[in-house]
Amino acid sequence: MQQLETMILEGALQPGQRLPPERELATRFEVSRPSVREAIQKLAAKGLLVSRQGGGSFVTEDLGAGLSDPLLELFKTHPESQYDLLEFRHALEGVSAYYAALRSTPADKATIQTCFERLQQFHEEKAFDKEVEADVEFHLAIAAATHNVVLLHMMRALFTLLRQHIWDNLQQIYPTGEMRARIHEQHHLLLQAILRAEPEVARQAAHDHLAFVEEVLMEQGRERTRLERALRRSNLNHDTA
Repeated sequence: MQQLETMILEGALQPGQRLPPERELATRFEVSRPSVREAIQKLAAKGLLVSRQGGGSFVTEDLGAGLSDPLLELFKTHPESQYDLLEFRHALEGVSAYYAALRSTPADKATIQTCFERLQQFHEEKAFDKEVEADVEFHLAIAAATHNVVLLHMMRALFTLLRQHIWDNLQQIYPTGEMRARIHEQHHLLLQAILRAEPEVARQAAHDHLAFVEEVLMEQGRERTRLERALRRSNLNHDTA
């Protein structure tokens, strides 16, 4: 039971993932199959696993969803909160990038590289929906490579909010091809810093990326304000005439 808990905590077993067969787990842990069955039952009682009749046992899909409460819904519907979220991402993703560069194993680096290649593919295809998903998976792979379970599960718990935030940002930024290219290049710089095991460079790359997004969004906000002001002035002049 403790070993299964550890696998869930460290991300070896992910939300929604099916557990290996009891026979395989018994061999791996060097215990009897009844012991494995009992461990699974206890974890199911704790809400970490769900068993499906004839379908095996799975890690609970909404693991960590306790953070997705009505308050987070407010973040989505109040645009001004996006700057607070960007500030939070500066802290969270800067630390993630630092420790990923410091601690990532060759397997971690291969996973991050694969995520980046998928991101690049969808970027080139201009497949917006898939690119947003790949963007989030890229950042989650970096969090997993920190080998810090709190960072990993915090990022996973915020997955829905993070996806919406990235979606909203890219929706505003992506009509401009130059902006899209710069963001993709920033991801590439972050990837290279992690692959070269340069923690400070990786942290700075994460901060530079988010600072750029924030700068673009603020400029777009100012541009919308100027357009609204011009429209009001035009309507006023029209009414006066």
